Amino acid sequence: MIAGRGSAGFPRGGRSILGSVLVAAAACASLLALSGLLSPGRWLRAGVLAVVVLAVVTAAVRSVARSRWTPTIVGAITAALGLLVVYGAPPGRVQVLPDAASFERLLASVRAAAELINASVVPMNAARPVEMLVVAGGMLVFLFADALALGLDAPAWSGFVLVTMWLPAIGLAYPAPAGALGWTAFAYLLLLALHAAPHGDHAVGARRTTSTVAVAAALVVATLAAGPVVAAAPGWASLTLPSFGSGPIGPLRLSDDLDLRQSLGRRSGQVVLHYTVAPVGAADPASPTDGGSAAPGAPEAANARVVGPLRAFTLRDFDGRSWQRTDATDLQDWAPGTLLASDTSVQGTLLDPQAGTLARVDVTIDGLRELRLPVSTFPRTLEIAGPWRYDAERDEVVGDRATGSGTTYAMTVEIPTLTADDLKAASSRLPAGLEPYLAVPQTAHTEDIRALAVQLTADASGAYDQALALQTYFRDMSRFVYDTRVAPARTDDAVWDFLTNRHGYCVQFATSMTIMARSLGIPARLGVGFLPGVADDNGVYTVTGRLSHTWPELYFPSAGWVRFEPTPAVQSGSPPRWSDPFVFSTAAPNAGEIPDNLGGNATGGATAGATSPGGAVTADESTSRLPVVAGAGLLLLLAVGGLVVARRRSTRHAAVDPEVAWSRLRERLAAAGIEWSDARTPRQCVDIVRARVVALRAVPLGEPADAALVQLADALEQLRYAPAPPTRTPEELEVWIATVLTDVTSPLSDPSRDASASALRGGS
Repeated sequence: MIAGRGSAGFPRGGRSILGSVLVAAAACASLLALSGLLSPGRWLRAGVLAVVVLAVVTAAVRSVARSRWTPTIVGAITAALGLLVVYGAPPGRVQVLPDAASFERLLASVRAAAELINASVVPMNAARPVEMLVVAGGMLVFLFADALALGLDAPAWSGFVLVTMWLPAIGLAYPAPAGALGWTAFAYLLLLALHAAPHGDHAVGARRTTSTVAVAAALVVATLAAGPVVAAAPGWASLTLPSFGSGPIGPLRLSDDLDLRQSLGRRSGQVVLHYTVAPVGAADPASPTDGGSAAPGAPEAANARVVGPLRAFTLRDFDGRSWQRTDATDLQDWAPGTLLASDTSVQGTLLDPQAGTLARVDVTIDGLRELRLPVSTFPRTLEIAGPWRYDAERDEVVGDRATGSGTTYAMTVEIPTLTADDLKAASSRLPAGLEPYLAVPQTAHTEDIRALAVQLTADASGAYDQALALQTYFRDMSRFVYDTRVAPARTDDAVWDFLTNRHGYCVQFATSMTIMARSLGIPARLGVGFLPGVADDNGVYTVTGRLSHTWPELYFPSAGWVRFEPTPAVQSGSPPRWSDPFVFSTAAPNAGEIPDNLGGNATGGATAGATSPGGAVTADESTSRLPVVAGAGLLLLLAVGGLVVARRRSTRHAAVDPEVAWSRLRERLAAAGIEWSDARTPRQCVDIVRARVVALRAVPLGEPADAALVQLADALEQLRYAPAPPTRTPEELEVWIATVLTDVTSPLSDPSRDASASALRGGS
């Protein structure tokens, strides 16, 4: 029927293929309408690739099929299979043939996407479930537009399908880029021109097509130019139309019902606040005290890193999947110049210049809309205008109205000289009222989590050592991968899912340490706020939405609530000084600086070649899988084959890093009876090796071997705790391993060591 038409339309052949190209171009351009709602990321290229592959499949089928519906049906089947293969596969694996579990994982992703959308603000982070919705939407738009334009020979109606991509932006009253409308309209008008061009007289058809293309281009340009003028006319103000522009869109808020399977609010580049930090000296006119000065011998000068994160609120109640917030009922006013602090012995007192470093922090709010004020986690005085009150239990400053652009306030922060020894010496007797901070949700894996916590802290002698062992465990990049994507639920306990999957971001790391600390009898809560900002040449620190963060806070008598940092350094930088074993290393390289790529969708912090037990791939490898269509068998085979080859190649050429070198040394030392717990820090392991060698052979390590062991431990600590660790060559690491092993396996005075020494040499 269609092939025999002689005047206009889309006969089978080159014009039909060109029609498919134009429909695909219009569908791809319409995806740009979502760029005002979603943060930049791989969602756009994933959607475009899916549409292009689907267009190739439908065009190929249409070139040989007789029925007008066959291309659409084959395309729909291809799209469904592609979604199941890409988004229904188990995390870290490629499953070419979908099964029943693939459907369950895909449905779980749909539910997770809906929850993410409901809990987020614009522009939201396009996590993997949201990316899946975008890909599915792009393919649906193409299939319906293709069926109308080429199947039913009614291209004009395809315009109604293309504009569906603008419905979310229109409904939320957020702008879309002008390019989205321009390129979609241009492809759509070319599609109409191609359809209207006659087929008999090629000269007439060419002239008519050329003139139609020119008119289409002129119409698009005129529409874009006249749009803002028409929209400003009287009467249009009552309509909600998508606007053009690139300014900040929408305020930011922090989610207070954190779900371990969702992102932490919005992860955008929008500026939420900026601040300055200045030391408070005797002549500081801004100091609220008389003659206050920094404490003599203060460990560090006042700066944003020393002041630490700015916390907006804390969370106490966790149900096994998400955190819930209960509003405070006991809010109180405070006297100017008195301290607000989580430590009840400090709360309400005056600043003490001898208690630590004093820093003046002046904050200006930009795009943050919060009822709770971001303040330092340390004791601080606060100067702010308006009806703000203090919640002493949660250590929060709560207002009747949310912060707005231009809100300003000032803090004088009392940064204590807290050390590991102070926390080790803290009393084990807990005050009354902390029982809610010891609550652990009862799930099928509650006892499993507690058993793991007990195992990791078996050698710890107190609450501080237990907390440090847990933090060390989570910051071990050979075990955990920082990844903003979360796998669908497998059990009723989100913490157990994370501990077994070992891929997650700050919410998973912080929650897991909080619950494990509670299972050990240590009161713990979750802090939510922002990491320190990045300073410009004038000393102004800028904080964006990408710096939103969560961390655990553990209670120690006489010290109050103390922050720990289990999230790897790629996101959080160094841990606090009192929980950082690297602080005492002589080779610390700017350990406290925050990396520039905080909070992005890329998960490049994973060590090359590092995998979690069980063979889960690193985040870098998992992000390399782009959407493919299962119906194109050749493409799937090439993709799977390429992935296998890439993994083998990366494994074959992976450089030995300190983590790998340390594991090799540990395995070979174990053959000689020198072993240690996973909860031990590298520094503690060095002491264990020294003591064990003396106990086994009555002779200490030689100086070269001891120095090599210390250097390898230093390199490992830098890799785990420093945001920008120095590069160690494989040759250098191999020399350190060989030096230690040569000394340990040298002829021993104790004959009973011969068997162990032989076993050790055999392992190398």
